[in-house]
Amino acid sequence: MRCRGKGVVVLVIRADLVEAMVAHARADHPDEACGVLAGPEGSDRPERFIAMTNAARSPTFYQFDSGEHLKVWRELDNADEEPVVIYHSHTATEAYPSRTDIKLAQEPNAHYVLISTRDPEQHELRSYRILEGEVTEEPVRVVDAY
Repeated sequence: MRCRGKGVVVLVIRADLVEAMVAHARADHPDEACGVLAGPEGSDRPERFIAMTNAARSPTFYQFDSGEHLKVWRELDNADEEPVVIYHSHTATEAYPSRTDIKLAQEPNAHYVLISTRDPEQHELRSYRILEGEVTEEPVRVVDAY
């Protein structure tokens, strides 16, 4: 869900969805984890957590499994949902999109959430809009419920 304050777009996201993304990132460490938070079409409110397989099985790169990607996107279409958040983890660097992340960003309406698991005690979570190669960080507000 986007909320506007002083001209800034804020990603508002439920705490349970944040916890699910962080748990997935920790479970897949030292490889990058990836997935989607789906929401109603035309809404900016993530509702459903979908962990996906990193077909690259790499600590420095993620790639959705092509068959799983197609299946999930079809399910989203059939349910009148869309990918509100596309997330992945960085295992040894800060939560900032790499050149590869920027090049591969193909969902113009999605929030790209990165979770750094480089610190075993705490995570870093940041959100970005990536449009035509331009990266804009946006504040994240975690709430118990919408």
